[in-house]
Amino acid sequence: MSPRQGALDSNSMSRHERDIHEGVKNFANARQEWRRLFSELLGTFFLVLVAAGAGMMNEAFPGTIGRSAAVVAPGLMVMAIIMFMGHVSGAHLNPVVTIAFALRGDFLWRRVPGYITIQLVGATLASLVVHVVLNVSAFYGSNYPASGHSGAAAMWMEMVLTMGLVSVILGTASGAQNVGALAAIGVGGYIALAGLWASPLSGASMNPARTFGPDLVATNFTDFWVYAVGPLVGAIVAVAVAAVLRGRGGDTIAVDAAAGTLSNNANPPGA
Repeated sequence: MSPRQGALDSNSMSRHERDIHEGVKNFANARQEWRRLFSELLGTFFLVLVAAGAGMMNEAFPGTIGRSAAVVAPGLMVMAIIMFMGHVSGAHLNPVVTIAFALRGDFLWRRVPGYITIQLVGATLASLVVHVVLNVSAFYGSNYPASGHSGAAAMWMEMVLTMGLVSVILGTASGAQNVGALAAIGVGGYIALAGLWASPLSGASMNPARTFGPDLVATNFTDFWVYAVGPLVGAIVAVAVAAVLRGRGGDTIAVDAAAGTLSNNANPPGA
């Protein structure tokens, strides 16, 4: 390599590094928070469109959506969303995931209210869309304790399932693990697996927003406490488990995974 070529490559790399740094700096600017919030709105919308839509679709077309399909579809959707725009907002899609990241020190607490609010809005819009399109009550898209079983039993199940889910999320968003495709597969696979065996009791929601949306559209919050308390406690326990397994949070990879690292420059080095 000639000295001239080496100098050009060096200058090109420096320019690229400056562009990336500037892009991340701009994205971290509070004035750009709307991009992250839009990502959470869209992601939660699609998740609940599939999750709540399965039950409502089956009510509109009886016998067409089996339980296995209903619980695997949200896992596949989450997998796609993480790959699609996880780098923008972190693809939390779940209020207790946002809270867990904040408790670990990977996410700013001042951003939590906005994330949770927009997740609830996205879930509500998805439920409303399916309700309008199918002319079926959103009641059929929500989660409820199984007949003959108490709300407390369903709450305990939601707590345990959410502890596992948040543990997977925190683990794949750690400097000790790979992120990206592995996180998408791990999280999506866990959601599908949990639903396959645990949905008969509680519906395997693991997400207050996923249950809140159809409950609001159906104006029925009778059992919502189960799907708010269980996941929240489960997420807190998962944070404690993560502290035991990996120590304190806040490592660079975890912060990037939780907060999103959108760069406004997509050119490769030397471009």
